[in-house]
Amino acid sequence: MPTLPPAYPGMPLSEVDTPALLIDLDAFERNLKRMADAVGKAGVRLRPHAKTHKSPIIGQKQIALGAVGLCCQKVSEAAVMVEGGVRDVLVSNEVIGARKLDRLAALSRQARVIGCVDNPVGVASMAAAAERNGTRIDVIVEINVGASRCGVDPGEPAVELAQAIAREKHLRFAGLQAYQGRAQHFRTIEERRAAIDEAIARTKQTVQALKGAGLSCDIIGGAGTGTFELEAASGIYNELQCGSYIFMDADYARNKRADGGPYDTFEHSLFVYATVMSLTQADRAVIDAGLKTFTFESGPPEAVGFAGAVYERPSDEHGNLNLAQSNTRPGLGDKVRLIPGHCDPTVNLHDWYVGIRGMESAAPVVESVWPVAARGAVF
Repeated sequence: MPTLPPAYPGMPLSEVDTPALLIDLDAFERNLKRMADAVGKAGVRLRPHAKTHKSPIIGQKQIALGAVGLCCQKVSEAAVMVEGGVRDVLVSNEVIGARKLDRLAALSRQARVIGCVDNPVGVASMAAAAERNGTRIDVIVEINVGASRCGVDPGEPAVELAQAIAREKHLRFAGLQAYQGRAQHFRTIEERRAAIDEAIARTKQTVQALKGAGLSCDIIGGAGTGTFELEAASGIYNELQCGSYIFMDADYARNKRADGGPYDTFEHSLFVYATVMSLTQADRAVIDAGLKTFTFESGPPEAVGFAGAVYERPSDEHGNLNLAQSNTRPGLGDKVRLIPGHCDPTVNLHDWYVGIRGMESAAPVVESVWPVAARGAVF
Protein backbone atom coordinates (compact mmCIF):
# COMPACT_ATOMS: atom_id res chain seq x y z
CA MET A 1 0.00 0.00 0.00
CA PRO A 2 1.50 3.39 -0.99
CA THR A 3 2.35 5.60 1.94
CA LEU A 4 1.42 9.26 2.28
CA PRO A 5 4.34 11.59 1.61
CA PRO A 6 5.79 13.33 4.66
CA ALA A 7 5.52 16.76 3.00
CA TYR A 8 4.05 18.70 0.11
CA PRO A 9 5.56 21.37 -2.15
CA GLY A 10 5.43 24.83 -0.59
CA MET A 11 5.58 23.53 2.97
CA PRO A 12 8.24 25.01 5.30
CA LEU A 13 10.97 22.55 6.27
CA SER A 14 9.91 22.85 9.90
CA GLU A 15 6.54 21.26 9.06
CA VAL A 16 7.92 18.18 7.30
CA ASP A 17 6.81 15.04 9.14
CA THR A 18 9.48 12.66 10.39
CA PRO A 19 11.36 10.52 9.82
CA ALA A 20 11.84 11.84 6.30
CA LEU A 21 14.51 11.56 3.62
CA LEU A 22 15.62 15.06 2.62
CA ILE A 23 17.56 16.24 -0.41
CA ASP A 24 19.29 19.60 -0.21
CA LEU A 25 18.50 20.50 -3.82
CA ASP A 26 21.14 23.23 -4.07
CA ALA A 27 23.97 20.90 -2.95
CA PHE A 28 22.54 18.03 -5.01
CA GLU A 29 22.53 20.12 -8.19
CA ARG A 30 26.09 21.28 -7.55
CA ASN A 31 27.15 17.65 -7.19
CA LEU A 32 25.46 16.75 -10.48
CA LYS A 33 27.28 19.55 -12.29
CA ARG A 34 30.68 18.85 -10.71
CA MET A 35 30.64 15.27 -11.93
CA ALA A 36 29.33 16.20 -15.37
CA ASP A 37 32.08 18.80 -15.71
CA ALA A 38 34.77 16.38 -14.50
CA VAL A 39 33.91 13.59 -16.94
CA GLY A 40 33.55 16.09 -19.77
CA LYS A 41 37.00 17.47 -19.09
CA ALA A 42 38.46 13.95 -18.92
CA GLY A 43 36.87 12.95 -22.22
CA VAL A 44 35.05 9.91 -20.84
CA ARG A 45 31.37 8.98 -20.52
CA LEU A 46 29.27 8.93 -17.38
CA ARG A 47 26.84 6.09 -16.72
CA PRO A 48 25.85 6.76 -13.10
CA HIS A 49 24.61 3.99 -10.86
CA ALA A 50 20.89 4.09 -10.10
CA LYS A 51 21.24 1.73 -7.13
CA THR A 52 22.11 4.87 -5.17
CA HIS A 53 18.93 6.81 -5.84
CA LYS A 54 16.42 4.27 -7.26
CA SER A 55 14.65 7.14 -9.01
CA PRO A 56 14.06 7.67 -12.74
CA ILE A 57 13.45 11.35 -11.95
CA ILE A 58 17.02 11.69 -10.64
CA GLY A 59 18.32 9.49 -13.45
CA GLN A 60 16.77 11.78 -16.03
CA LYS A 61 18.47 14.77 -14.38
CA GLN A 62 21.81 12.98 -14.74
CA ILE A 63 21.10 12.21 -18.39
CA ALA A 64 20.08 15.80 -19.04
CA LEU A 65 23.60 16.80 -17.95
CA GLY A 66 25.25 14.39 -20.39
CA ALA A 67 25.14 10.90 -18.87
CA VAL A 68 24.81 8.25 -21.61
CA GLY A 69 22.49 6.09 -19.54
CA LEU A 70 22.32 4.43 -16.14
CA CYS A 71 23.65 1.39 -14.34
CA CYS A 72 21.36 -0.80 -12.27
CA GLN A 73 22.22 -3.71 -10.02
CA LYS A 74 18.97 -5.62 -10.52
CA VAL A 75 16.67 -6.31 -13.44
CA SER A 76 13.80 -4.96 -11.34
CA GLU A 77 15.65 -1.64 -10.94
CA ALA A 78 16.24 -1.56 -14.69
CA ALA A 79 12.53 -2.11 -15.30
CA VAL A 80 11.65 0.92 -13.15
CA MET A 81 14.21 3.08 -14.99
CA VAL A 82 12.95 2.00 -18.42
CA GLU A 83 9.35 2.61 -17.37
CA GLY A 84 10.51 6.06 -16.26
CA GLY A 85 11.82 6.88 -19.74
CA VAL A 86 15.49 5.89 -19.49
CA ARG A 87 16.54 4.36 -22.81
CA ASP A 88 20.02 2.98 -22.06
CA VAL A 89 20.53 0.79 -18.99
CA LEU A 90 23.38 -1.50 -18.00
CA VAL A 91 22.60 -4.21 -15.46
CA SER A 92 26.10 -4.27 -13.99
CA ASN A 93 25.66 -7.55 -12.19
CA GLU A 94 25.27 -11.21 -13.06
CA VAL A 95 21.68 -12.26 -13.77
CA ILE A 96 20.91 -15.91 -13.11
CA GLY A 97 17.45 -17.49 -13.40
CA ALA A 98 15.07 -17.84 -16.33
CA ARG A 99 12.42 -15.44 -15.00
CA LYS A 100 14.91 -12.64 -14.43
CA LEU A 101 16.54 -13.23 -17.80
CA ASP A 102 13.20 -13.25 -19.60
CA ARG A 103 12.35 -9.95 -17.96
CA LEU A 104 15.71 -8.50 -19.01
CA ALA A 105 15.19 -9.74 -22.58
CA ALA A 106 11.70 -8.26 -22.70
CA LEU A 107 13.04 -4.91 -21.49
CA SER A 108 15.60 -4.95 -24.30
CA ARG A 109 12.73 -4.61 -26.77
CA GLN A 110 11.86 -1.24 -25.19
CA ALA A 111 15.33 0.20 -24.60
CA ARG A 112 18.99 -0.68 -24.86
CA VAL A 113 19.48 -2.99 -21.90
CA ILE A 114 22.99 -4.36 -21.49
CA GLY A 115 23.65 -7.61 -19.66
CA CYS A 116 26.71 -8.71 -17.70
CA VAL A 117 28.24 -12.20 -17.42
CA ASP A 118 31.24 -13.88 -15.84
CA ASN A 119 30.69 -17.54 -16.79
CA PRO A 120 29.65 -19.68 -19.79
CA VAL A 121 26.37 -20.74 -18.16
CA GLY A 122 25.39 -17.09 -17.93
CA VAL A 123 26.15 -16.63 -21.62
CA ALA A 124 24.07 -19.62 -22.69
CA SER A 125 21.18 -18.68 -20.39
CA MET A 126 21.09 -15.08 -21.61
CA ALA A 127 21.21 -16.22 -25.24
CA ALA A 128 18.30 -18.60 -24.65
CA ALA A 129 16.24 -15.83 -23.03
CA ALA A 130 16.99 -13.46 -25.91
CA GLU A 131 15.91 -16.11 -28.42
CA ARG A 132 12.69 -16.84 -26.49
CA ASN A 133 11.85 -13.15 -26.50
CA GLY A 134 12.84 -12.45 -30.08
CA THR A 135 15.55 -9.92 -29.29
CA ARG A 136 19.31 -9.40 -29.35
CA ILE A 137 21.07 -8.29 -26.18
CA ASP A 138 24.33 -6.40 -25.78
CA VAL A 139 26.50 -8.22 -23.22
CA ILE A 140 29.67 -7.24 -21.38
CA VAL A 141 32.12 -9.51 -19.59
CA GLU A 142 32.85 -8.79 -15.94
CA ILE A 143 36.48 -9.29 -15.00
CA ASN A 144 38.01 -9.55 -11.54
CA VAL A 145 40.17 -6.45 -11.19
CA GLY A 146 41.11 -7.04 -7.57
CA ALA A 147 37.94 -6.99 -5.50
CA SER A 148 37.53 -10.79 -5.83
CA ARG A 149 33.76 -10.72 -5.78
CA CYS A 150 32.29 -11.46 -9.20
CA GLY A 151 34.29 -11.50 -12.41
CA VAL A 152 36.19 -13.95 -14.59
CA ASP A 153 39.98 -13.76 -14.52
CA PRO A 154 41.51 -11.12 -16.80
CA GLY A 155 43.27 -12.02 -20.04
CA GLU A 156 42.55 -15.27 -21.86
CA PRO A 157 39.67 -16.49 -19.62
CA ALA A 158 37.85 -13.23 -20.36
CA VAL A 159 38.63 -13.56 -24.07
CA GLU A 160 37.16 -17.06 -24.14
CA LEU A 161 33.97 -15.78 -22.55
CA ALA A 162 33.76 -12.85 -24.99
CA GLN A 163 34.19 -15.27 -27.89
CA ALA A 164 31.35 -17.39 -26.53
CA ILE A 165 29.14 -14.27 -26.54
CA ALA A 166 30.21 -13.37 -30.07
CA ARG A 167 29.21 -16.85 -31.30
CA GLU A 168 25.63 -16.41 -30.08
CA LYS A 169 23.38 -14.90 -32.77
CA HIS A 170 21.06 -13.38 -30.16
CA LEU A 171 23.90 -11.68 -28.24
CA ARG A 172 26.47 -9.04 -29.09
CA PHE A 173 29.75 -8.59 -27.25
CA ALA A 174 29.85 -4.98 -26.02
CA GLY A 175 32.87 -4.71 -23.72
CA LEU A 176 34.06 -5.10 -20.15
CA GLN A 177 32.82 -4.50 -16.64
CA ALA A 178 35.91 -3.69 -14.51
CA TYR A 179 34.73 -2.24 -11.21
CA GLN A 180 36.97 -2.22 -8.13
CA GLY A 181 34.37 -1.76 -5.42
CA ARG A 182 36.62 -2.36 -2.42
CA ALA A 183 38.86 0.55 -3.39
CA GLN A 184 36.09 3.13 -3.04
CA HIS A 185 36.46 3.34 0.74
CA PHE A 186 40.20 2.89 1.16
CA ARG A 187 40.98 5.94 3.25
CA THR A 188 44.22 7.25 1.81
CA ILE A 189 44.84 8.27 -1.78
CA GLU A 190 47.89 5.99 -1.80
CA GLU A 191 45.75 2.96 -0.97
CA ARG A 192 43.13 3.89 -3.55
CA ARG A 193 45.73 4.55 -6.24
CA ALA A 194 47.50 1.22 -5.65
CA ALA A 195 44.22 -0.67 -5.99
CA ILE A 196 43.15 1.20 -9.11
CA ASP A 197 46.60 0.86 -10.70
CA GLU A 198 46.15 -2.90 -10.36
CA ALA A 199 42.64 -2.67 -11.83
CA ILE A 200 43.92 -0.61 -14.75
CA ALA A 201 46.70 -3.13 -15.45
CA ARG A 202 44.29 -6.08 -15.41
CA THR A 203 41.82 -4.25 -17.63
CA LYS A 204 44.50 -3.14 -20.09
CA GLN A 205 45.81 -6.70 -20.32
CA THR A 206 42.31 -7.93 -21.16
CA VAL A 207 41.61 -5.21 -23.73
CA GLN A 208 44.86 -6.06 -25.51
CA ALA A 209 44.06 -9.79 -25.47
CA LEU A 210 40.59 -9.10 -26.87
CA LYS A 211 42.07 -6.95 -29.60
CA GLY A 212 44.43 -9.79 -30.49
CA ALA A 213 41.37 -12.01 -30.86
CA GLY A 214 39.66 -9.49 -33.12
CA LEU A 215 37.20 -8.23 -30.51
CA SER A 216 36.77 -4.56 -29.60
CA CYS A 217 35.16 -2.99 -26.53
CA ASP A 218 32.50 -0.32 -26.91
CA ILE A 219 32.26 -0.13 -23.12
CA ILE A 220 35.10 -0.36 -20.62
CA GLY A 221 33.21 0.47 -17.47
CA GLY A 222 33.91 0.81 -13.78
CA ALA A 223 34.88 3.47 -11.25
CA GLY A 224 33.04 4.79 -8.24
CA THR A 225 32.76 8.00 -6.31
CA GLY A 226 35.94 7.35 -4.33
CA THR A 227 38.25 6.67 -7.28
CA PHE A 228 36.64 8.09 -10.42
CA GLU A 229 39.43 10.58 -11.08
CA LEU A 230 41.94 7.73 -11.30
CA GLU A 231 39.92 5.69 -13.79
CA ALA A 232 39.05 8.81 -15.78
CA ALA A 233 42.76 9.55 -16.26
CA SER A 234 43.71 5.94 -17.05
CA GLY A 235 43.38 6.03 -20.82
CA ILE A 236 41.60 2.64 -20.54
CA TYR A 237 38.22 3.24 -18.91
CA ASN A 238 35.69 5.06 -21.10
CA GLU A 239 32.58 4.82 -18.89
CA LEU A 240 32.39 5.75 -15.22
CA GLN A 241 29.72 4.19 -13.02
CA CYS A 242 29.76 6.52 -9.99
CA GLY A 243 26.62 6.62 -7.87
CA SER A 244 27.01 8.08 -4.39
CA TYR A 245 28.50 11.38 -5.60
CA ILE A 246 25.01 12.87 -5.87
CA PHE A 247 24.35 12.44 -2.13
CA MET A 248 27.58 11.53 -0.33
CA ASP A 249 27.42 9.99 3.13
CA ALA A 250 29.32 9.88 6.40
CA ASP A 251 31.48 6.97 5.29
CA TYR A 252 32.71 8.62 2.08
CA ALA A 253 33.55 11.71 4.12
CA ARG A 254 36.11 9.59 6.01
CA ASN A 255 38.20 9.22 2.83
CA LYS A 256 41.22 11.51 2.55
CA ARG A 257 42.49 13.71 -0.25
CA ALA A 258 46.14 13.65 -1.35
CA ASP A 259 46.93 16.41 1.16
CA GLY A 260 45.37 14.43 4.01
CA GLY A 261 42.27 16.61 4.21
CA PRO A 262 38.73 15.21 4.09
CA TYR A 263 37.34 14.08 0.75
CA ASP A 264 35.18 17.08 -0.16
CA THR A 265 34.92 16.94 -3.95
CA PHE A 266 31.18 16.56 -3.44
CA GLU A 267 28.82 17.87 -0.76
CA HIS A 268 26.46 16.12 1.62
CA SER A 269 23.04 16.56 0.06
CA LEU A 270 21.10 13.64 1.59
CA PHE A 271 19.80 13.76 5.14
CA VAL A 272 17.34 11.99 7.36
CA TYR A 273 15.08 14.40 9.20
CA ALA A 274 14.08 13.31 12.71
CA THR A 275 12.21 14.66 15.72
CA VAL A 276 13.40 14.72 19.34
CA MET A 277 10.72 12.62 21.03
CA SER A 278 12.14 12.22 24.55
CA LEU A 279 14.54 14.14 26.83
CA THR A 280 14.44 12.27 30.10
CA GLN A 281 18.22 12.42 30.58
CA ALA A 282 20.33 15.58 30.48
CA ASP A 283 22.99 14.10 28.23
CA ARG A 284 20.72 12.18 25.86
CA ALA A 285 18.09 12.97 23.23
CA VAL A 286 15.90 10.22 21.83
CA ILE A 287 14.83 10.72 18.19
CA ASP A 288 12.27 8.94 16.02
CA ALA A 289 14.81 7.46 13.60
CA GLY A 290 16.20 4.00 14.25
CA LEU A 291 16.93 0.73 12.48
CA LYS A 292 13.98 1.12 10.11
CA THR A 293 15.28 4.52 9.01
CA PHE A 294 19.06 4.00 8.62
CA THR A 295 21.44 1.17 7.87
CA PHE A 296 24.53 0.83 10.05
CA GLU A 297 26.95 -1.42 8.15
CA SER A 298 29.10 1.65 7.39
CA GLY A 299 28.74 3.23 10.81
CA PRO A 300 26.11 5.41 12.46
CA PRO A 301 24.65 8.63 11.08
CA GLU A 302 26.08 11.99 12.08
CA ALA A 303 23.89 14.77 13.46
CA VAL A 304 24.24 18.15 11.75
CA GLY A 305 24.76 21.10 14.11
CA PHE A 306 25.54 19.01 17.18
CA ALA A 307 29.34 18.87 17.33
CA GLY A 308 30.49 16.03 19.57
CA ALA A 309 27.11 14.27 19.57
CA VAL A 310 27.23 10.51 18.96
CA TYR A 311 24.34 8.50 17.55
CA GLU A 312 24.14 5.18 19.40
CA ARG A 313 21.93 2.33 20.65
CA PRO A 314 19.41 2.27 17.79
CA SER A 315 16.27 0.18 18.08
CA ASP A 316 13.45 -0.27 15.58
CA GLU A 317 11.92 3.21 15.89
CA HIS A 318 14.30 4.98 18.29
CA GLY A 319 17.77 6.46 18.07
CA ASN A 320 19.83 7.93 20.89
CA LEU A 321 21.94 11.05 20.53
CA ASN A 322 24.60 10.97 23.23
CA LEU A 323 25.18 14.67 23.99
CA ALA A 324 27.76 14.27 26.75
CA GLN A 325 30.49 15.80 24.56
CA SER A 326 28.26 18.34 22.80
CA ASN A 327 27.60 21.92 23.89
CA THR A 328 24.34 22.00 21.93
CA ARG A 329 21.09 20.76 23.42
CA PRO A 330 17.83 20.32 21.47
CA GLY A 331 14.39 20.86 22.88
CA LEU A 332 11.56 18.36 22.96
CA GLY A 333 9.93 18.37 19.53
CA ASP A 334 12.93 19.96 17.83
CA LYS A 335 13.93 18.48 14.50
CA VAL A 336 17.44 17.43 13.52
CA ARG A 337 19.17 16.47 10.28
CA LEU A 338 21.42 13.43 10.16
CA ILE A 339 23.90 12.34 7.49
CA PRO A 340 23.50 8.59 6.79
CA GLY A 341 26.51 6.34 7.23
CA HIS A 342 25.76 4.69 3.86
CA CYS A 343 23.41 6.45 1.49
CA ASP A 344 22.41 3.63 -0.89
CA PRO A 345 20.74 1.18 1.52
CA THR A 346 19.35 4.02 3.65
CA VAL A 347 17.48 5.32 0.59
CA ASN A 348 15.97 1.85 0.18
CA LEU A 349 14.24 2.22 3.57
CA HIS A 350 12.19 5.22 2.45
CA ASP A 351 9.26 5.75 0.09
CA TRP A 352 9.78 9.45 -0.66
CA TYR A 353 12.42 12.09 -1.21
CA VAL A 354 11.58 15.55 0.08
CA GLY A 355 13.49 18.13 -1.94
CA ILE A 356 14.37 21.26 0.04
CA ARG A 357 15.35 24.55 -1.57
CA GLY A 358 17.46 26.95 0.46
CA MET A 359 18.40 24.42 3.13
CA GLU A 360 20.93 26.80 4.68
CA SER A 361 18.70 29.86 4.37
CA ALA A 362 16.49 31.39 7.04
CA ALA A 363 13.36 29.91 5.44
CA PRO A 364 13.99 26.56 3.71
CA VAL A 365 10.98 25.26 1.83
CA VAL A 366 9.82 22.03 0.21
CA GLU A 367 10.15 22.33 -3.56
CA SER A 368 9.56 18.75 -4.67
CA VAL A 369 8.44 15.35 -3.44
CA TRP A 370 9.68 12.38 -5.48
CA PRO A 371 8.92 8.68 -4.98
CA VAL A 372 11.80 6.26 -4.38
CA ALA A 373 10.35 4.35 -7.28
CA ALA A 374 12.63 1.29 -7.24
CA ARG A 375 12.57 0.85 -3.47
CA GLY A 376 12.52 -2.83 -2.62
CA ALA A 377 13.24 -3.86 -6.23
CA VAL A 378 15.06 -7.07 -5.35
CA PHE A 379 14.51 -9.42 -8.31
